[in-house]
Amino acid sequence: KKKAKTEMRKVLLVSLDGYGIAPPSKGNAVENAETPVMDRLRENTSQYAELEASGIYVGLPKGVMGNSEVGHLTMGGGQVIFQDLVRINASMRDGSIASNPVLLEAFQYASSHSNRVHFLGLVSDGGVHSHIDHLEKLLELAKESGVANSFVHFFADGRDTSPKSSPKYVQRLLNTLKSLKYGKLASIVGRYYAMDRDKRWDRIKIAYDLLVKGVGKHVEEKSIIDDIKEKHQSNVFDEFLTPMVILPDGLIRDGDTLIFLDFRSDRMRQIVETFGIAPPFETDVVRKDLHIVQMTRYSSAFAHLPILFPPQTMKNGLSETISRRGLCQFHAAETEKYAHVTFFFNGGIEEPFEFEDRHVIPSPKVATYDLEPEMSMPAVANAVIEAMKSGKYSFVMCNFAPPDMVGHTGNYEATVKAVAATDRVLGDLVKSCHELGYVMIITSDHGNAEEMLDENDEPKTSHNSNRVPFCLVGDASLTLCADRGSLSDVGPTVLSLMDIPIPKEMTGKSLLAPI
Repeated sequence: KKKAKTEMRKVLLVSLDGYGIAPPSKGNAVENAETPVMDRLRENTSQYAELEASGIYVGLPKGVMGNSEVGHLTMGGGQVIFQDLVRINASMRDGSIASNPVLLEAFQYASSHSNRVHFLGLVSDGGVHSHIDHLEKLLELAKESGVANSFVHFFADGRDTSPKSSPKYVQRLLNTLKSLKYGKLASIVGRYYAMDRDKRWDRIKIAYDLLVKGVGKHVEEKSIIDDIKEKHQSNVFDEFLTPMVILPDGLIRDGDTLIFLDFRSDRMRQIVETFGIAPPFETDVVRKDLHIVQMTRYSSAFAHLPILFPPQTMKNGLSETISRRGLCQFHAAETEKYAHVTFFFNGGIEEPFEFEDRHVIPSPKVATYDLEPEMSMPAVANAVIEAMKSGKYSFVMCNFAPPDMVGHTGNYEATVKAVAATDRVLGDLVKSCHELGYVMIITSDHGNAEEMLDENDEPKTSHNSNRVPFCLVGDASLTLCADRGSLSDVGPTVLSLMDIPIPKEMTGKSLLAPI
C-alpha cells in the first residue's frame, strides 16, 4: 500500500448547515443570536465573501432553494452537477433529446415489433417526480420517428399539485394529442396505486390489472373530465382516482415498448419491477418481449433496462484529488449529516477514497432537536480537534447540523440557542487551528436559520435561496480575490490553499488572491 505523505498548508473546512445571510429581522436567528466569533470574522472583509448556494449555482432550476445534498455535492465537487430535472429540461429545449440513442433504439424496437409505444408516468407540472412538458415532447418525437401507435397511461397527481387539478392536465394532454393528430389517452389511475413505494403490492396490482387487462371503469374520452369531477364530489381526489379505461385497444400487449416518464426513482421502482422483472403477486397475465425504458436510473436491479438520462459521474472532486496526492483526510459529522460529508461531498461515491478516514457521532435521541439545540456538535468538534492534533491529516472537514436541524423544527428560540452554540464551538476550532497550524474555511451549504418567520410572521421551517458566508481564518497573509462566489468555488479554494493543482473538471474558481 502506498505510504501517505504530509506536507504543505493544512486545511480545516467547516460546513455550518442551514446558516445563511439575511437582513436583520425578528425571525433571523443568525443575526439575533450571540455570535462574537462569526461577527469578528465577517468584519475582516479581506478574508470574507458571500457565496450563492441555490438555483442554477448548485444545478437546480432557477430560483429553487438549496439543500444539504446539492450543497455538499457542489462544494466537494468544485463543479455544478446539474440535477435530473434541469438536465432533461435542457435536452428538451436544445433538441438534443431527439438524438438520444436510448430513445432512438426504443422507437426502432417499436417500429420493428408491434408498432406500439406506451408512455407511463405522473402527468402534471408538479416538477417533483415528472413534468408534463417531457411527455409532450416525447409524443412529438414518437410521431416524427414513424411509430404508428402511441398510448398515454395517465397517473394522476394531486400531491405535488392541488388535489383536484387533474382535469386541467387531462384537458391539456387531449389538446396536445389533438394538435399533434397523433397518440391516444388509454387509461387513468391515481398515483396512490401506480406509484406506491411502500411494498403495498395490492395497490400496484390494481394499476397492473388496469394496464394489461383493462380492469376498471370504461369511460369515453368525451366524458372523462365529468367523470373525474364526479369522483371529486364524492371525496375521491386525484391521488386516489380509481382505474379508468378510455381505450381498450391501448392496453399493454406482448412485444410493446414502454417508456416510463418519472425522473424521480422512488415511486417508479415497484411498477417497473412488475413489468421489467416479474409481477411479485398472483396474476394470470404476464406480458413478454417488452422493451422498457427508464427516464433516469430507478434501481441497480434494473441494470438490463436502458436509461434515457443515466447518472452523471463526478470525476476529480476535492476528496479524490487529495487522495491521489497520497495525503490523509478526515471527514466528521453527526448521524443526521454524515451522508453529506461522505457520500455527497465525495460526488455520490459510497466507498472512502484511499487515506480517507471517517467519523460519525450519533445524533441525540430526542423527539425533536429543539429539545437539545446543540445536538452532538461539541462531540463532532472534539473529534475534529483530536484529528488535527494527531498530525496525520492534511485536510479535515466537518459539518455542524444544529442551525439546519433545529431550524426545521420552526422553534425560533431554540434555533437562536443552536446558532449561539455553533459560534462557541467555532471559537474552540479557531483557537485549535492557530495552535496546530491549520488554515480554516467556514462556510455553509444553504440558508435556513436566518429566516424563521414567513411574511405573515408564521413559523417558517424550510430552506431558502439566501447566500451563505465564506470566512478564511488562520493566515493573515492570505486574502480573497472576490467578495462574491458560489459553492463550486469551495473545492478549488481548498486545493489552492494546499498548493495542489486544480483539476480541469472543477469549473469553480479559487477565491484566493494570488500572493
